[in-house]
Amino acid sequence: MNNPFLYFVRSLYATLLATLLILTPFARRSLAQESPKLEYVSATNLSYYSDAELARADEYQKSQCVLDILYPKEVEKPFATIVWFHGGGLTGGQKYVPSAFKRLKAYQEGRLAIVAVGYRLSPKVPYPVFIEDAAAAAAWVVNNIAKFGGDSNSVFVSGGSAGGYLTAMIGAYPWWLNARGCDPKDLAGLIPISGQMTTHFHVKELLRYSGSQYNPVIDENAPLGGLSPNFPPIFFILGDRRIEWKCRVEENELMASSLRALGAPLVEFSENEGFDHSISVMGDDITSELLDKLDAFIVKAQGLRAH
Repeated sequence: MNNPFLYFVRSLYATLLATLLILTPFARRSLAQESPKLEYVSATNLSYYSDAELARADEYQKSQCVLDILYPKEVEKPFATIVWFHGGGLTGGQKYVPSAFKRLKAYQEGRLAIVAVGYRLSPKVPYPVFIEDAAAAAAWVVNNIAKFGGDSNSVFVSGGSAGGYLTAMIGAYPWWLNARGCDPKDLAGLIPISGQMTTHFHVKELLRYSGSQYNPVIDENAPLGGLSPNFPPIFFILGDRRIEWKCRVEENELMASSLRALGAPLVEFSENEGFDHSISVMGDDITSELLDKLDAFIVKAQGLRAH
């Protein structure tokens, strides 16, 4: 080691490296203390019907008409909420939290709760009991989410397939929510995912409509029959029309175009290449690009309510 300058540089480097190794654990602990880990907690099987209603209810209603809330434990300000209705043709399925929603930026940052809803199904109940249940659940969340730290002014309703139909129905016709002391204007937005916007094919069966399930009917049993300039902000999400449920993309596209023509405040539409009707599950295969659009829609809709 004949070069004094080189010896000095190497010694300085060794000293700095040793210092970093010593300080790094302390820095990590300090950073962890400054940024506590985000934690979500659950409240499960909460009834969305009142005690008086449950006293008159049968066991099916008591067991089925419940919801789960997945919400951030500690928040600096009230969070938004997505109320989720599962699919299943109005005859099957059960409540669950879509895995894709957990990948939303709003969820990752503790600004979003997710509510999974159970509702009564045909043929155990007649039409329109499942719509009444959907409205009761959405109204319950609007009226109670603040107890869990949520913002009652920022409740979104979403659902896949049959759940998308229920979502659009309670947003299109005020009387469903009005019966529960609520109104579509109390909702921050609607996110139907591959839902039927004409009269649902199973509803046509129950009401004995004639013709094929693909014969479109637009009446008070169809979201398309209840459009207005005051329609809640809405984001239609569909699969690829080449492989989606027949006519599903086109009827959603018609509703989106009609709402824009009427002057509705916020209408978004997303057809997703390569996805069939399974997009309605909102599972792990949902792209980050679609989730970015959904995050952006939530922010836009919240902005409208702020004004």
